[in-house]
Amino acid sequence: MPTVDIDPDELRELTGSEEKDDDELKDDLFGLGLEFEGRTEDGAFELEFAPDRLDRLSVEGVARSLRYQYGDARGIHVPSPNSPDWTIEVDESVPDERPYVTGAVIRDVDLDDEALESLIQLQEKLHATMGRKRAKGAIGIHDLTMLKGSSATEGNPTIEYVGLEPDEDRFVPLDSDAEMTPADVLEDHQTGQTYADLVSGYERYPAIYDDIGLFSFPPVINGRRTEVSTDSRDLFVEMTGTDQWTIDKMLNIVCYALSARGATIEEVTVEYPDHEIVRPDFSTKTKTVAHDRIETILGIGLDPEAVIDLAERSGLEAERDENEAGDLVYEVTIPPYRVDVLHPLDVIDDLGRAYGFNDLEPRYPDVGTVGGRHERSRLERAARNQLVGLGFEDLLNFHMISEAENYDRLDVSPGDGVYGAGEPATIKEPYSEDFTMLRTWVTPSLLMVLERNTHRAYPQNLAEIGFAAEIDESENTGVAEGRRVGAVLAHHEAGYEDAKARLQALTRNFDVDLETPPTDHPTFISGRTAAVVIDGEKVGVIGEVHPKVLVEHDLEVPVSAFEFDLEALR
Repeated sequence: MPTVDIDPDELRELTGSEEKDDDELKDDLFGLGLEFEGRTEDGAFELEFAPDRLDRLSVEGVARSLRYQYGDARGIHVPSPNSPDWTIEVDESVPDERPYVTGAVIRDVDLDDEALESLIQLQEKLHATMGRKRAKGAIGIHDLTMLKGSSATEGNPTIEYVGLEPDEDRFVPLDSDAEMTPADVLEDHQTGQTYADLVSGYERYPAIYDDIGLFSFPPVINGRRTEVSTDSRDLFVEMTGTDQWTIDKMLNIVCYALSARGATIEEVTVEYPDHEIVRPDFSTKTKTVAHDRIETILGIGLDPEAVIDLAERSGLEAERDENEAGDLVYEVTIPPYRVDVLHPLDVIDDLGRAYGFNDLEPRYPDVGTVGGRHERSRLERAARNQLVGLGFEDLLNFHMISEAENYDRLDVSPGDGVYGAGEPATIKEPYSEDFTMLRTWVTPSLLMVLERNTHRAYPQNLAEIGFAAEIDESENTGVAEGRRVGAVLAHHEAGYEDAKARLQALTRNFDVDLETPPTDHPTFISGRTAAVVIDGEKVGVIGEVHPKVLVEHDLEVPVSAFEFDLEALR
């Protein structure tokens, strides 16, 4: 999961809770869903956060949530931006692949070292999450005093968002003393090399100009001329991307963080060739939530005044209303920085956190039965116990993964016809490029664990019984779901025979017939790979992992593995 570094002293200062010690802060943060993962070398809290709450990617956002939790802030705060003075003019030459831009002017911000570090962290965390590693949205923050806007007919200073040839112009990028063309940046600059893939296929590169010249090459790097420092007091924030909604929401999060530092927000006019918009967009949205549903989901009785109070302590606002049937509902207003509220259940989750999930009393459901272990669960438990008895360490990995981890790094492609190469069930609007689909098999997850534990001693024998899914039009849902049994053995003498011996021992305890006829699979070494056939049905694969897959995962010891469908043991 993503993490964010928060200075506890700065958090106390921003919340006005200097009396709270570190342990109290950790408990309060846990109530928000932020788990303490340890400390950095500088003593900052390293917090794991849910990737839906992107407004908590900075100490300012976390402090805002704590103030609501403490009751020191209530309801919705929407900054009142000043009228636009600057204009961004979008030229028709802008690349079609990255056509959108947004921006804001920030005035009178107090940037000490801590505030600047927080701003940089927020920028990079938004890049990694909502911005999809800058592919969907990229942020540029500039010292406004170093910009000179071109004259416009309205009298407002104007900057231009254009497209230019790779060698058409030169500028001095950040972390450099030499003038470089955009093409030079992609080839010779470290940051340019990192993000070259984002624009290398463009005929023209995105670029932003003021009256002096080129000062930003999005989404790759800014110019050194407009670099922000602790002496900067007025900032120009520009964002480019492939989707207007995404960059507008990213802009809102940044503006709210800087507003918490006492800054004044000033609007910017964005002039497209065929229309004009004014940003930032601080408009709110509403969700209708039924009172009965709130009580049903949370399992408690609440009067309307209590619901409104919980909403205000969540940074929301709620007004009583009635639907067409005469039932009590609430019109809940959502602030501009919340990108995660997509459904009434998201509102109810906020209400539950404000109430305190630890304060909910457990109770038996109002049904005439007591639950028991499902047959599938009993089978899974039995298989897991056998794997542990065979020397495997039991794992529980995320069900979501990226296409690169599921396919590319194991040398398979969707539809290859080999085990694990099913068509993926993808997420339409993922928050992170690391979690874009449901995995089609568990072996990629096991290899990722091995990759992250190369510093630990061998042997490492890992197993997981986990969820996997793939597209299947014959299913009612269009997706076939199932549980997979996967195992890897990593040590200096790991081989096919070792994996097969463990597989045989496992299946023997379930009284099924096992066969392992030779087969080919690109993840495994040819001639050291077999199909797993149980009771006459091909249900999996076993073999020695191919050296190129090992190299891809930075593994320096042999690895053998097997995986098959759990239901085959029934």
